[in-house]
Amino acid sequence: MDDSKEKAEYDGPSKSQLKRDSHALQAMGKELVEMSEGKLQKFNLPEALEEAIYEARRLKSREAKRRHLQYIGKLMRISDIGDIQTTLDKMDHQSLTYRQHFAELEQWRDRLINGGNTAIDEFVNDHSLADRQKLRNLQRQANREHELKKPPVASRKLFAYIRSLAE
Repeated sequence: MDDSKEKAEYDGPSKSQLKRDSHALQAMGKELVEMSEGKLQKFNLPEALEEAIYEARRLKSREAKRRHLQYIGKLMRISDIGDIQTTLDKMDHQSLTYRQHFAELEQWRDRLINGGNTAIDEFVNDHSLADRQKLRNLQRQANREHELKKPPVASRKLFAYIRSLAE
């Protein structure tokens, strides 16, 4: 065989795969650009990426926005997007990550209602911003409602409080 005619085998991703990955990152960047300010603050974004997102919001020209979204995709390629993807998944009601997160919060609520002070202690250890007194108060109200067979208003309040701490 002639060595000059042999082509070297390349085991890396194909050009098409690289393009698909690039377009996926641009779509994720577009989601971040269109997101409300409050939701965007939940992300731990690199400074350059955060500035690029704010710049994209300022742009009016369609073509300028398209080019800037490509730039955001480039910034996302060179940074670690694992945390960004996880946070986006938690916000997407259809994703498996969101459903798992929601189930964990429901389990905490049930443990707090049924578990007494030990469950409250565990929760406070896991979530340093939790108010022990508020948790106890909501726990007592939820138990009282359950005993009197009333609608679970306090249980919903407890869930909302747990959810606010988890986010």
